[in-house]
Order: sequence, then C-alpha cells, then structure tokens
Amino acid sequence: MLSVEEFIKKYYDSLGLELFAGKTGVIRVVRVPEIERPGLTLTGFFKGHSPKRILVFGRVEMEYLRELDVETRTNRLSAIFSDQLPMIIVSRRIKPFKEMIAICNKKNIPLFRTSFTTSQILSKLTVALGEIFAPKSSCHGTLVECFGLGVILQGDSSVGKSETALGLIERGHKLVSDDVVILKNRDGLSIIGSGPELTRHMLEIRGIGIINVAHLYGAVCISTQTKVDIVVKLEEWDQDHFYDRVGLEEKYLEILGVNIPYYVMPVKPGRDVVLLLETVVLNNRLKNMGYNSAKEFNVKLLETIANRQKTKIFR
Repeated sequence: MLSVEEFIKKYYDSLGLELFAGKTGVIRVVRVPEIERPGLTLTGFFKGHSPKRILVFGRVEMEYLRELDVETRTNRLSAIFSDQLPMIIVSRRIKPFKEMIAICNKKNIPLFRTSFTTSQILSKLTVALGEIFAPKSSCHGTLVECFGLGVILQGDSSVGKSETALGLIERGHKLVSDDVVILKNRDGLSIIGSGPELTRHMLEIRGIGIINVAHLYGAVCISTQTKVDIVVKLEEWDQDHFYDRVGLEEKYLEILGVNIPYYVMPVKPGRDVVLLLETVVLNNRLKNMGYNSAKEFNVKLLETIANRQKTKIFR
C-alpha cells in the first residue's frame, strides 16, 4: 500500500493527472489493486460496489450525470464518494461538475483529470497497480539475461557467480542484478526479476572490487529487469555426488507460486562454466519449442533395444 501522493509522484508522467479538488486528501492510501467505473452505482444500484477502489469517470458517466438535475446529481455523487475512496479520475479532459468538486473538497477526496481516454487510463492504472500490489520476494544470487532468457545464478559465497556473470557479459549478454535479486509475480504466470537501485549496474569481483558494468562494457550490456526463465545453482564439484548425465529428470524451483526450470551446475577447474550456461539456456529454448534432446535419445535407445530383442527372437 502507498499514499495517493506517492502513487501520483511515481506514475505522474505516465498518467498525466491534473489535480482539481481534494488536495489535502492526497494522504489517503491506495489499498486495493482494482479500478471501478461507477456505471450502475450512479443509478443507486450498489450491489458489488467497493468503496476502496479508484473511481474512473468516462464520457458515458459524465453525460449521464449531465442529464440529472443538480439535487439528484449531488445525492448520487455523495452516496458514491465514501471516506474510504482513495481518489477519483475524470478522463478525456472533461471538466468535473461543480458538485463533484464541492463534495471532494468537503470530504478531502483527491479529484484528478487526465487527457487520456477512459480505456487508456484504465489500462495504465491496471499496469501501475499491478506493479505496486504484485507479490514480491528477494533472493541471493546474480541475475543475467542470456540469449533473451533471464537466468538466476545461485550458490554459496565465493563459488563464482559474479565471475560467471562477468564472463557472460564479455560474450555480449546482459547483467540485471548482482548479489540481491528482487522478484515480482505480476500476472500469476511469470516472475520478473530486477535489482536494488543502489547496486544497479554494479558487479562485485573478489580481488578487484566493485565495477560498473555500464561504464566498462557499455549500456548494451545491462538491463533493469527481465523475466526469470531459469535458475542455475553453482556448487563445488563433489566426487561422491551423482550428477544427472542424461537430462530426463526435469527439476523446478517454485518462486512466488510459479515453477521455474532448475539446474545444478557442478564447478571445478577446467570446466568452462560460461559455455555450459549458454548451452543450458539454448537447450532450454529448444525444450520450449518442443524439442527435447534427452527424450529423443531415450526414444532411440528404447527402439534400439526393442529391435535387438526382435532380432534375437527370429534367430
């Protein structure tokens, strides 16, 4: 949740709002991510109406109010403009009625006007509120964008996450965040990863210190956010641990209710981790296109075994 004042400051340029009344009410809090057009509530039908939603008055609502007499219009608006209402927006630069301005000043409800059409402002508000109220989390790791896919590198401290990210950057891939990754689930289907503003574009390399990737490699090697498609855990090579050599078993890591493909990458001297990560990403893209190398190999292997058994029978 955040105040109307904070909301307007954050999205001032994209929403283009002009304050008309209720200036002292900007301390009100936006509590829910829903928007409502008054519609039937203007006729007195309040079933399903929520007093906590942002109200947007379009051309249709304003035309309907214009046909009402002053007393009826005042009564209808007074019933809708509750103390819990965060703010009101009138689209298409339509001038609010005097009754709207008077009620908003009396009840300290911020009343704004915008030049956008009703559908445009609804769309922009939906995106903004989705950003604010999206489930959030954070994790320790390094987020890079490789071949257009977002990859989170995880692992114990000093395992080589930042060095691997630096190797990817040298190959033309992008850094999103190092050390801390902020995660958001905006639509319930995908995870968006970004980094804290304080450490944006920064990479910590042991023995060298903190470097600014944007300054060293240029703006093409950085990105502010990306969709998280893969999580790769880097770990020290354990001779006694069994590592998957075929790839039939697909592992997933649940992040904010979304399953993300998960890989464990053993690290030891002589292994080109950067090349292996690129291979993981490309192979994952092939899987998304419907081609699975491991499954194809398994089918061929089973066919070969079946053919040999048939040959033995006929002999």
